[in-house]
Amino acid sequence: MEVGFLLSLLSILILLGVAAFFSIAETALTSSSKARLHAQAKDSNKRAAQVLKIRERKDRMIGSLLLGNNLVNILASALMTSFMIKTFGDSGIVYATVIMTVLVVIFTEVLPKTYALHHAEKVAKAIAPLMSLIIHVIGPLASVMGWIVRMILRVFGADISKGSAKSHEELLRGVIEMHRGPEEETQEQRAMLRSILDLFEVDVEDVMIHRKSVEMIDGDQPLDRIIADVLNSAYTRLPVWQDSPDNIVGIIHVKLLIKELHESKGDSSRLTLDKVMMEPWFIPETTSLHDQLQAFRKRREHFAVVVDEYGTLMGIVTLEDILEEIVGDIDDEHDVAVPGVRRLHDGSFLIDGTVTIRDLDREFNWGLPDEDYSTLAGLILHEAQKIPEPGQIFSFYGFRFDVIRRQRNQIAKVRVTPPSGSSLLH
Repeated sequence: MEVGFLLSLLSILILLGVAAFFSIAETALTSSSKARLHAQAKDSNKRAAQVLKIRERKDRMIGSLLLGNNLVNILASALMTSFMIKTFGDSGIVYATVIMTVLVVIFTEVLPKTYALHHAEKVAKAIAPLMSLIIHVIGPLASVMGWIVRMILRVFGADISKGSAKSHEELLRGVIEMHRGPEEETQEQRAMLRSILDLFEVDVEDVMIHRKSVEMIDGDQPLDRIIADVLNSAYTRLPVWQDSPDNIVGIIHVKLLIKELHESKGDSSRLTLDKVMMEPWFIPETTSLHDQLQAFRKRREHFAVVVDEYGTLMGIVTLEDILEEIVGDIDDEHDVAVPGVRRLHDGSFLIDGTVTIRDLDREFNWGLPDEDYSTLAGLILHEAQKIPEPGQIFSFYGFRFDVIRRQRNQIAKVRVTPPSGSSLLH
């Protein structure tokens, strides 16, 4: 009896130890960071590479772990029940249930999984060789069971063979939002990472400088006057038009102009407009920022003229405009934090209607939507469903919008009062 008791107890302890191994393996392999493992594998860490290989067939891995875990837990419970019935009779079933519940929950579930959760990568790399062997042995049976499960689910109208509809981009955005750290620094990092993903979804029309704000050169002027206008400008590249502002004939680059002036000994009479102009590069307003960034790199240019489907001038976009979408405003000695925005003493803001919602959200973290419009004036027109009169007041998204001035049918100046505390976020 004593030998039988010891053998049964030893068998149960061994089975519980195996169950604990399967639990710790399940948590470690599913919780370890794929990104860090990938980086370690690139640095020739064989164990990390082995873990990644196991995770490639996650259904086979999970099936093997669950099959092994349930097998040893059921076997251990059966042995304990048999032993208790022999010792205490029918009441042994109750004793076996209570004892096995405590042992399984504490020592094969909570304890190993808690440890694995806090040391996921270390544990995953340590058990990788043994898990590869176990999956190789149990994997075929787990695959059969997985097929049976899929067939049963399909009978009830649940087809899991198509996989999850969640995209990698959604996963990335979720990880970005989970990023934590010093509040101001982390907020900037999250904004930058979100902006990189937005490059695929945002068009150049959302970040371009509108034609009304573009400084252009009248090519029909005398060359002396053109040179003076260029040298007095704060910009290094200026579009040149002739006959009509919609007819862009070239781009004057200050560096090229100075070079030509130097070669002509400062004699502007020896220059022609064609010599100091570059060919304009026209792009459609629907070009995504990602595609335009790649085009800038490929053509080694920093400046493009934006036109609509009819070829009408809409504005200009530069490499700096796209980079600012990622890293935030890149100010120089001629820039204002957000052009067209003035903070008032009472916490409200006096804003030009042409200021973009994206600039306001980036600068003040207001979170105003911009899917159906790009400017502050567009937001008010979209929500009000009419052209407002000066003095009219609207409330959208918790903000108050006072229309201060209108030029013809265009909203020129708006006083914006954010919800209490929002104006102090930046």
